[in-house]
Amino acid sequence: MSELTPLLEDIRRCTLCSGLPLGPKPILQAGSKARILIAGQAPGAKTHEKGRPFDDVSGDRLRQWLGVDKARFYDANQFAIIPMGFCFPGTVIKQGRRQGDLPPRPECAPAWRDKLLAALPNIELTLVLGRYALDWHLPEHNGLTEEVAQWQRHWPKLMVLPHPSPRNALWLKKNPHFEATQLPLLKQRISTILG
Repeated sequence: MSELTPLLEDIRRCTLCSGLPLGPKPILQAGSKARILIAGQAPGAKTHEKGRPFDDVSGDRLRQWLGVDKARFYDANQFAIIPMGFCFPGTVIKQGRRQGDLPPRPECAPAWRDKLLAALPNIELTLVLGRYALDWHLPEHNGLTEEVAQWQRHWPKLMVLPHPSPRNALWLKKNPHFEATQLPLLKQRISTILG
């Protein structure tokens, strides 16, 4: 048994954030042989309900970006999916309207992230999705858009991606270089890593 197995069991029993609106339900995916790490934000309400990361429209777009199907994506020995917060943090409501999800809970990453990453010795590529993951993995960053544009600085070990949410359609339209230049190289790299 790898050191990852008891760690994942401990994480799945975690109740650090017991005051969450839907309660604690840590959602992540990791296998000791995983070669690609997806560092995301936190599960959304749909992910909390389904119990599987990126099993939604955002996940469909992400899998398209990566050039993989669901079977490969959900193979924990190929892809580790480790958000900054493992539980749905709740919703931002302004003037009675839903404005998106709250940030990942701040307790989660300090409690678990270093231990998890240490238990994943085969990671060859880290994909950083969103600001909170960017703050952790590249603390001296120049903002998401700049880090995406300057992707060569960390390539081929790391690539910063915008979140694949449909809410980012405007960002993608304003930054066509991402889909035109970076995604073909990303797909090729993933294909090479996974064989």
